[in-house]
Amino acid sequence: MDAVAALNEIAFWLERGRAATFKVQAFRKAAAAISPLPPEEVAERARTGRLKSMKGIGDRTYQVIQQAVGGGVPDYLADLREKGAQPLATGGAAIRNELRGDLHSHSDWSDGGSPIELMVAAAGVLGREYLALTDHSPNLTIANGLSPERLTRQLDVVAEINADGQSGRGNPDSRVRLLTGIEVDILESGELDQEPGLLDRLDIVVASVHSKLRADRKTMTRRMLGGIQARHTNVLGHCTGRLVEGSRGTRPPSEFDAKEVFAACAEYNVAVEINSRPERQDPPDALIQLALEAGCLFSIDSDAHAPGQLDFLQYGAERAARNEVPAERIITTWPVDRLLDWAAAT
Repeated sequence: MDAVAALNEIAFWLERGRAATFKVQAFRKAAAAISPLPPEEVAERARTGRLKSMKGIGDRTYQVIQQAVGGGVPDYLADLREKGAQPLATGGAAIRNELRGDLHSHSDWSDGGSPIELMVAAAGVLGREYLALTDHSPNLTIANGLSPERLTRQLDVVAEINADGQSGRGNPDSRVRLLTGIEVDILESGELDQEPGLLDRLDIVVASVHSKLRADRKTMTRRMLGGIQARHTNVLGHCTGRLVEGSRGTRPPSEFDAKEVFAACAEYNVAVEINSRPERQDPPDALIQLALEAGCLFSIDSDAHAPGQLDFLQYGAERAARNEVPAERIITTWPVDRLLDWAAAT
């Protein structure tokens, strides 16, 4: 088995299972360390033990590489594959099977942990037809948000990845259509945190609030309405900003007039995101019901910051099914051409 592929697949399964970041990074770093080497050199270094002296190679990763170049599936990977055969969520299988894409993902260009190419490859393994790359906007400096210059460069990278997929070059999983996008901050003024000319060039714009989450109800409602009414917005991201579990602790939902916000989403053709991250579970079920009653569309998204997290869509599908959201009103079940026509018309 290819050693780099084995290391990256182990990292994928660990990410999917929400393992500690340091544990995941041990395998990602080992894969990056040996990827420039020809396979025969990796095998020779593993045989002679010289691989142990390479930066980024530890005892466990060395064992994985040895077993991979020896012609078998490493024991650690085989165990993870067996555990990963079980679904993450017990419900929502019907909706999960209809999902074609994911409109919210992050790479190492902002606060994600992996290169764009690895995110695309993982989306291909999971059977996605399209994936929107939505790294953060400049205001979110803590997440290394993209300046206009960096976003412009990223658009060129996305074009190259898509060209490789269409021409058959590179990773075969690059046949996944990578959509240009951004998770843009809704500023306190209600404006979007990126140049309008650049937003014009994007396939998908997810607009989210990331700061001053404890603002009063009236202030937050006005701010969110500004973002929804902005002509570029396609999806309202994790609308309450709550955290219900996880390493960052918990955070209560923001206060806003949900009926007014969802009425605006329906009027301006903005989809309400069902954020699939286990620590978010956003919106709460009661708000999903209000959005349904308002006639909103929905987008089930992973908000993945690592390749294995792309499979978190299972959690979002389960919540959509529990709340009886019709698949036709979930835009990530739509074919990509229909999705892009809709996004261009919002």
